[in-house]
Amino acid sequence: IGLDLRKNNIDVLCPSDCPIWQFQVYGNVAYASLSSVCGAAVHRGVITSKGGPVRVQILPGQENYLAIYANGIQSQALARWSSSFSVSRPMSAALEAVGRPISTARPPTGKRPKKTVEKKSGNKDCKADIAFLIDGSYNIGQRRFNLQKNFVGKVAVMLGIGSEGPHVGVVQASEHPKTEFYLKNFTASKDVLFAIKEIGFKGGNSNTGKALKHTAQRFFTAENGVRKGIPKVIVVFIDGWPSDNLEEAGIVAREFGINVFIVSIAKPTPEELGMVQDIGFVEKAVCQNNGFFSYNIPTWFGTTKYVKPLVQKLCAHEQMLCSKTCYNSVNIAFLIDGSSSVGDSNFRLMLEFISNVAKSFEITDIGAKIAAVQFTYDQRTEFSFTDYVTKERVLSAVRGIRYMSGGTATGEAITYTTRNVFGPVRDGANKNFLVILTDGQSYDDVRGPAVSAHKAGITTFSIGIAWAPLEDLKDMASEPRETHTFFTREFMGLEQLVPDVVRGICRDFLDSKQ
Repeated sequence: IGLDLRKNNIDVLCPSDCPIWQFQVYGNVAYASLSSVCGAAVHRGVITSKGGPVRVQILPGQENYLAIYANGIQSQALARWSSSFSVSRPMSAALEAVGRPISTARPPTGKRPKKTVEKKSGNKDCKADIAFLIDGSYNIGQRRFNLQKNFVGKVAVMLGIGSEGPHVGVVQASEHPKTEFYLKNFTASKDVLFAIKEIGFKGGNSNTGKALKHTAQRFFTAENGVRKGIPKVIVVFIDGWPSDNLEEAGIVAREFGINVFIVSIAKPTPEELGMVQDIGFVEKAVCQNNGFFSYNIPTWFGTTKYVKPLVQKLCAHEQMLCSKTCYNSVNIAFLIDGSSSVGDSNFRLMLEFISNVAKSFEITDIGAKIAAVQFTYDQRTEFSFTDYVTKERVLSAVRGIRYMSGGTATGEAITYTTRNVFGPVRDGANKNFLVILTDGQSYDDVRGPAVSAHKAGITTFSIGIAWAPLEDLKDMASEPRETHTFFTREFMGLEQLVPDVVRGICRDFLDSKQ
């Protein structure tokens, strides 16, 4: 990480094929020095996950490091940090790439011609699994249906379909939805184009809501070719208006972490609005009603100019607000030791640690949730998962926690938290995590309650400070215990553990999705 560097300017070599979840990155352009250097280089586009040389320049600390999604990495926000760094391509690497005269340059040994790789792999900057939900109803008719297919074909070609780029499938909406082909069926543009041309017109009512719900629930499965960690997208084409309701289908899609776009063509005229079941069908179906997920085309004639703007939307990963990631699909409860040995100033350092971990996650009503329980011999729920649904309110609630002081009964506290905090959300879509902070020996058994928590689907991280016995910490932690157990001799050392805990949560989240 940047903290390891001692020179103001240094060239480093990043290894190849490091899993992206291992990279913890804070900020954008200027990165907080607790960030992974290689992660920042991938995020900035200096290198790919294949690794390579990177020039690092040390910069002063700053405030308000931004959270930005770029090149497959979600950087995190950070209020302030004491030092920063920037990344760029080393000068020697740039000369090696462009310094040879074109007329005499020979392809370097072992390097494939770039064009061949791009054709096979596709557009790596636009990784997405996309279902085109096309209108096959009597509303559109045979002629406009064919024009719609032409448009979808042009979009598919411009996306740059390939093994490492976008994958697409098509579902036809009419009386009953019909999957024409899945994500796994084709990974070359020409094959997709041919498959789209072969699709026959079904006719019937435009039951778009029914088709959207069907696609959200059944299309994006591993058996059908969906990829782990890639944004899931449904592009819904509606000619006129739907015959059924889209609101419930939109909710289902959001719950499944799918980004729904509505492309409406020939919107209903004022005279036709009386026939529309729900005039707000677009805003109720899209991922978010912020203008980004809706797209209007006036007519099916002369649609070529509308292809590129739609492709740009589908490739803007940082705007895919409904994607399920470790940052927006977890419940994290903090179990905080409030015993007498901690002391008020050290207790504040624990709360600061909790705030810094919480800041890394997207806390919303449909996103990540945070809860906190303080324990001595007794237990006190400071706030539950449903009490606060914005990051600001969670951080305010953490700051407002008052130190209890007393004994240490960690086992009872785990049982209490499993039952009272995780019980109500046990069947929810988010993955459950428990982070235990303690500075000493528990007066009761911790192993039994921890095993019960693990059996209830709660992944547990134990963080020990000062006199906390390693045996207890390992007994409480999930398997493998080595990666779920942390220890620091001083409360001040908690700050250094923030990236490791966030990275561990993301690693376990991704593993659970395999």
